[in-house]
Amino acid sequence: MTLLLHQFGDLRALDDIPSVLLLNKLFCLCQLHTNSSYSQLLAATCLTKLVSRTNNPLPLEQRIDIRTYVLNYLATRPKLATFVTQALIQLYTRITKLGWFDCQKDEYIFRNAISDVTRFLQDSVEHCIIGVTILSQLTNEINQADTTHPLTKHRKIASSFRDSSLFDIFTLSCNLLKQASGKNLNLNDENQHGLLMQLLKLTHNCLNFDFIGTSTDESSDDLCTVQIPTSWRSAFLDSSTLQLFFDLYRNIPPSLSPLVLSCLVQIASVRRSLFNNAERAKFLSHLVDGVKRILENPQSLADLNNYHEFCRLLARLKSNYQLGELVKVENYPEVIRLIANFTVTSLQHWEFAPNSVHYLLSLWQRLAASVPYVKATEPHLLETYTPEVTKAYVTSRLESVHIILRDGLEDPLEDTGLVQQQLEQLSTIGRCEYEKTCALLVQLFDQSAQSYQELLQTANAIAMDLAVQEGRLTWLVYIIGAVIGGRVSFASTDEQDAMDGELVCRVLQLMNLTDSRLPQTGNEKLELAMLSFFEQFRKIYIGDQVQKSSKLYRRLSEVLGLNDETMVLSVFIGKIITNLKYWGRREPITSKTLQLLNDLSIGYSSVRKLVKLTAVQFMLNNHTSEHFSFLGINNQSNLTDMRCRTTFYTALGRLLMVDLGEDEDQFEQFMLPLTAAFETVAQLFSTSTFNEQEAKRTLVGLVRDLRGIAFAFNAKTSFMMLFEWIYPSYLPILQRAVELWYHDPACTTPVLKLMAELVHNRSQRLQFDVSSPNGILLFRETSKMITTYGNHILTLGELPKDQVYALKLKGISICFSMLKAALSGNYVNFGVFRLYGDDALDNALQTFIKLLLSIPHSDLLDYPKLSQSYYSLLEVLTQDHMSFIASLEPQVIMYILSSISEGLTAIDTMVCTGCCSSLDHIVTYLFKQLSRSTKKRATPLSQESDRFLHIMQQHPEMIQQMLSTVLNIIIFEDCRNQWSMSRPLLGLILLNEKYFADLRNSIVNSQPPETQQAMHLCFENLMEGIERNLLTKNRDRFTQNLSVFRREVNDSMKNLTCGVNSNDMMS
Repeated sequence: MTLLLHQFGDLRALDDIPSVLLLNKLFCLCQLHTNSSYSQLLAATCLTKLVSRTNNPLPLEQRIDIRTYVLNYLATRPKLATFVTQALIQLYTRITKLGWFDCQKDEYIFRNAISDVTRFLQDSVEHCIIGVTILSQLTNEINQADTTHPLTKHRKIASSFRDSSLFDIFTLSCNLLKQASGKNLNLNDENQHGLLMQLLKLTHNCLNFDFIGTSTDESSDDLCTVQIPTSWRSAFLDSSTLQLFFDLYRNIPPSLSPLVLSCLVQIASVRRSLFNNAERAKFLSHLVDGVKRILENPQSLADLNNYHEFCRLLARLKSNYQLGELVKVENYPEVIRLIANFTVTSLQHWEFAPNSVHYLLSLWQRLAASVPYVKATEPHLLETYTPEVTKAYVTSRLESVHIILRDGLEDPLEDTGLVQQQLEQLSTIGRCEYEKTCALLVQLFDQSAQSYQELLQTANAIAMDLAVQEGRLTWLVYIIGAVIGGRVSFASTDEQDAMDGELVCRVLQLMNLTDSRLPQTGNEKLELAMLSFFEQFRKIYIGDQVQKSSKLYRRLSEVLGLNDETMVLSVFIGKIITNLKYWGRREPITSKTLQLLNDLSIGYSSVRKLVKLTAVQFMLNNHTSEHFSFLGINNQSNLTDMRCRTTFYTALGRLLMVDLGEDEDQFEQFMLPLTAAFETVAQLFSTSTFNEQEAKRTLVGLVRDLRGIAFAFNAKTSFMMLFEWIYPSYLPILQRAVELWYHDPACTTPVLKLMAELVHNRSQRLQFDVSSPNGILLFRETSKMITTYGNHILTLGELPKDQVYALKLKGISICFSMLKAALSGNYVNFGVFRLYGDDALDNALQTFIKLLLSIPHSDLLDYPKLSQSYYSLLEVLTQDHMSFIASLEPQVIMYILSSISEGLTAIDTMVCTGCCSSLDHIVTYLFKQLSRSTKKRATPLSQESDRFLHIMQQHPEMIQQMLSTVLNIIIFEDCRNQWSMSRPLLGLILLNEKYFADLRNSIVNSQPPETQQAMHLCFENLMEGIERNLLTKNRDRFTQNLSVFRREVNDSMKNLTCGVNSNDMMS
């Protein structure tokens, strides 16, 4: 046993062992160590690895033998250890999935799963459990895509399994559940309990199947629609199917009922188009009736899992059905009352299952949002119940504050993501019957504010009482911000705007009170709530689209003397400056404050009003650490805390640009603190020994500031001032920093990002005069930066997997983005470099190749930012610098082509589209060179072109593989960028006409006989009227033909699978 474990302990070693030898050893292992569970597990795991490998696959006969052996092994040993049974079933399902299309004597040999398990289902309970588990795991296995096999193959298998077997498995599971529910099962018996659990898992796996290949994100499952095929209609039109699960829920113990509710959630989510209106109304009526019975007998909902799944079920009532349909259900008034009571009770017990509250609020949010659109004559009663839900949420949060502080519990306010999600939902609920919401908030706010003021005036106030009132006010400020943010312009009235004014006045009065105490003390959570309120208020009531005659402004004028938007903006800026002064060392407050300033600086009218404020002029003239502590370098805990400085200077840059014009003196005055910082760093670098930490902090803060300014300066005049300020005086300092600290990404990342921003021709700001060499000089500096960083970073050698992105790949990604921005900026004529013997361009491109070859293919697609920067750079290189690509070594060209081939199947559409464009440029270049070489009076091919042609002729399989990949994506997958795919496809076909003919015949012959003629005709029509050239007119005709081709092929395949229901999208 030890020897075998030693041999097979590292499963990666299996790839190097011949199949026959390995198979013999594994069978011996199973037979000789039948009493050792771990040897059985090892054998099963190794066999699964063996049948899954893509290189050196097992012959069909051996896979059939293994499958038969596993079934017999399970049938004769029903009491194996659970983990062994699971591993053997996994082996069976993997063989079945990967061999789904394998034939023997015109029979699909691996598609008889139901008949395989029949003998298990007719035997003991233990055998039944194994049989049901096999079907359950098979359904799950086929539903899951794996990374080792193409997604195209996975979808073909899943679609075939869906059409040929899934409904039969679902029907079998429902029938077995009916039989089980009809018997008096002894659920205290472990085996009978286990059988029922496996049956419910099987049913859930069937309903949870990815029917149309959308692979939905489970984090958004409340929006999910189950795309049941039309051929399943009979099961859902039969009310006994729905009734079965409600009966099961009522009769089985809480340990199993969450699975029943999970099945009901899926059933409640079946697509609307499965039914006509009458059928849908009947189905909804049965569903609501079952929900009503659960609410009338809620004892089982005390179980946490039951409660959670039931909340999901309630949310599906509105995500999949319209309010107009719900109100027509017979017992709607009683049901909505029960749901409201259940919601209120749930909210009041805030400590119980807080993660389930999302689904209840989601239900009420959607109900409230539907009120303006409902046309049914039946009353929806939401005007009665939504105020109750709002009141329950608000009061329960306030009541929780004292208990959390008293018992030292975890504060929900610390989970800002959850709080924001709930407040977003409440914003819609609260705007329904807004008068009641506003009256409630005013009453509660006035009570807490009065108590807070009284405590502040009491000499010996208890700290706990103060903390409770601050906690209550924090929640109220958050909630007020949320309901103001929920204002919808077309549904709002002057009265509601006046109510908003009442709430805003109270928050601003509270802000004045808390700000006056900041020199002594402050509450961080309350400050974050204030910032959330300001952000909501800004979105709704400040900006170009807001009507200044709003009743809100009248109320602000009456109570606080704020007569117009300019005065309100002065309050905003006052708060921003106060926060930066007193909370400069609290990163969460600082970053949110600066984000608010940044948002205010974007609006066209608001930024012009802001500039006129004295406080804003103070910021523009005094942006130093003396006035804003977060700009200091000594109090920073680490270098990454300086990120917010970029946001600050982006906002200041926008504000400065409003009146800057061509005033260089004003610009120089603004840049004085940054000039001083650069001089300090230059002085430090000029000495042989200097304080490295001080130099790092000064430099990182400085380059973050400059990046913010560079981002804001998107006009030529202002950007030229910045360019002339930084070049040539200060860029050498950045180069020196990269040389010194290349191994420290906290330093190099900000420097590289600044350089990438400087070379980015945003809004055509980099337009140099015709007599200016600055474009070429800027590219020289870019090349020097990329070369310096690239050569140094490659000396780091092998890095741990968990650190490789932070230490190496992130910097390389920024270099790729920098080079792409410089090459595509249209401010440099790159032909000049070779003409005058300047190696700047060649150095940059050669460094790019060295960096690229240091990255494994898998990493290019594993890291999204790296893949986007690489593929966008490659697109520019293949478009404008194809002569450089053609001059590369064969292995480098193969690496680049392989990366394009892998990128074609990437999930990220941007990457896929970039690959199509790059491939199109390469194919067009190849085609032109080949066409030129065959002409009688052709100009001789350049050495690079001739060599490139020779390499491609030696390796035709690479281009052929990409032709096959593109065609497969267009025919068999959900092709989201068909136009992009069509552009390289014509060139690929013209370069590989014989291979395309073989591929076409292969695809046609793989179709069932009855559709082969139609498929052949589709291919004929694809090339109809297409000439042997890549002129734009010919390409456009091919693109049109391809659209028709894809539609006809999809129709042909649908007709094959749906039979009589050919008009249905899912049949």
